[in-house]
Amino acid sequence: MNEYKDKILKVCNDIRKNTLMETLEIEYIDVGENYLVAKMPVNSRVHQPDGILHGGATIALAESVGSAASYVFLDAQKVIVRGIEISANHLRSISDGEVFARATIIHNGRTTQLWDIRITDREDNLISLCKLTTISLPRA
Repeated sequence: MNEYKDKILKVCNDIRKNTLMETLEIEYIDVGENYLVAKMPVNSRVHQPDGILHGGATIALAESVGSAASYVFLDAQKVIVRGIEISANHLRSISDGEVFARATIIHNGRTTQLWDIRITDREDNLISLCKLTTISLPRA
């Protein structure tokens, strides 16, 4: 399993190049049977003016890990995945360190998927709770 896990993480991290994920320094760090985890540093690059993590950066992290999870758990050779709706409740602020996003599948339908994405800090405090709906469309 470790070799397979390492291969998945390498693919996820390789596709970040020249994207928003690379700009935000999002890194995929763990994958399991029904989840994918990414981390993002919290520093001035992702702060809002008062020095705390910007909600938009949090949403970008959530959508990135949820969409990547869809590719991991669906047949990416046959489908294109797009996020169609995302919602977030920001519950706690953070000004430095790292945040971790764990995307876990709630519903894995043929066409739509629903992801629960929990953003936590190093101490596992819940920073934001997000829900992402993705759609998988056949490749042309």
